[in-house]
Amino acid sequence: MVSFSYIIKNTELNLLKGIDRMSEPYKRSIILINPRFQVKFSILVCVFLFISSVFYPLTIYDLVTRLVEQANATSPDMAAKMESYKNNLIFVLALFQLGFTAVTFIACLLFSHKIAGPIYKVQKFLSAIRDREGNGKLYFRQGDYFQELADDFNDTFEVIQEDYKKDMVYLSEVSSYINNLTMVVPEDKKVVLDEISSKLGEIQERYHTIY
Repeated sequence: MVSFSYIIKNTELNLLKGIDRMSEPYKRSIILINPRFQVKFSILVCVFLFISSVFYPLTIYDLVTRLVEQANATSPDMAAKMESYKNNLIFVLALFQLGFTAVTFIACLLFSHKIAGPIYKVQKFLSAIRDREGNGKLYFRQGDYFQELADDFNDTFEVIQEDYKKDMVYLSEVSSYINNLTMVVPEDKKVVLDEISSKLGEIQERYHTIY
């Protein structure tokens, strides 16, 4: 059976490991943390902006076309020059529209990076708990969104951890009481007490620290 002092010692070791990991600088160099979400989000924003902003180049094109038609009625030479100007203007506007869309797409990737990052960190945090590997408190990279979410997670799991510790103190006392009881009960009763003691030992072995 695992003693309570042994559990407390492991708790302290895991806590120290968590603190060491937290003290290391955290850097995220990968932009596409969740490619499916980030690319879809960026495309949707770019499509919306493209549809919204294409109105202005079309308006300018229509205006210049009308000016060319009016100039053609009075001065064919001037109309030819304006036609050349119109073609160059359309080319510039098309390049500007494509460039603006590309810049918007990249900006959306960087923006969504600060959303996907915290989600990824929460998934890793919960996965570590599920695998019974204390991984320190949950921290997001500076500049990421949802910093308050990390605080809520830490506060919640801190309460759970304190409840675990109280339960383990009680289980340790019960285990000691049963061990003492086995010395005075008849042999036919010891089987039941040994089974209870064994189950308590399994519970103590499964005990682990979240932080």
